[in-house]
Amino acid sequence: MKPFDYHRATSPADAVAVLTEHPHGAYLAGGTNLVDHMKLDVAQPDLLVDVSRLDLNEVVGTADGGVRIGANVRNSDLAADPVIRSRYPMLARALLSGASGQLRNSATTAGNLLQRTRCVYFQDVTTPCNKRSPGTGCSALGGYLRYHAILGASPHCVAVHPSDMAVAMCALDARVLVQARDGERRIRLDELHRLPGDEPDRDTVLRHGELITAVELPAPPSGAVSDYRKVRDRASYAFALVSVAAELTFTSTFQIGSARIALGGVAHKPWRARSAERVLAGDQPSAETFAAAAEAELKQAEPLPGNEFKVNLVRRTLIAQLRMLTERRRP
Repeated sequence: MKPFDYHRATSPADAVAVLTEHPHGAYLAGGTNLVDHMKLDVAQPDLLVDVSRLDLNEVVGTADGGVRIGANVRNSDLAADPVIRSRYPMLARALLSGASGQLRNSATTAGNLLQRTRCVYFQDVTTPCNKRSPGTGCSALGGYLRYHAILGASPHCVAVHPSDMAVAMCALDARVLVQARDGERRIRLDELHRLPGDEPDRDTVLRHGELITAVELPAPPSGAVSDYRKVRDRASYAFALVSVAAELTFTSTFQIGSARIALGGVAHKPWRARSAERVLAGDQPSAETFAAAAEAELKQAEPLPGNEFKVNLVRRTLIAQLRMLTERRRP
């Protein structure tokens, strides 16, 4: 591991001020992703700014009936929070689907959002990788692609985002509060992460030195039913081949009033399924409607050799999720 300097931040403003002056520095919170990458030489920061002791560890209600989740709230604590469990069950299920209990006890809300891809080529410094070393090429192309993207990829990168929590938060219309040197700003979570384009080394729209301080969730719609479904190669502690975070509301005549859907394991970022949502809203819940929604979203799919199965897996998983939510709400 490369030697590095260490600074314990005393406030968000202090953290931002220090890191902004160190272009090769990084924030340290739970360290469950960063420390692994430092051991592998994937990450080589010359300064770690420790933000783990900042007072950003509460889940509190907001004036509009939603909640504000501090950046340092541990994944285990968030999954167990009574408000999250009762009002945002999709998020609680997603958190419990990710990693082991030991890792959830350390991993933070902000760190979970900012974790980097688990592409095997990104983590292997002996192979070319545009995300790790821009301009060197993408070793995944022509390689092992079972876990890689079918939506929004580019010739420069076909990796997927690994977070379960971020997929649920994307579907819930979360907003991320960010502390910058010139003040605070809010970013919609579905706009926080980037598609790779020709800059796959940039995972998010954050500028260097900006610090996530909280995530805000709006109040859930009245009568909403939601859940998170994850399909993986093994039942414990595996990353998603495909995941679906979905929420439906229904009218008094049992039409679909609204739909919010995000997909995981399929793109460089949590994938908001806007096309599927448009098909569902205002229609009757039925097998035909659910299939049409899936087909509308998958028109954009571009599978790679070795992951073609993901297209049908998304279709079947989304339809099953929508059917389950409908059954829960059926009069």
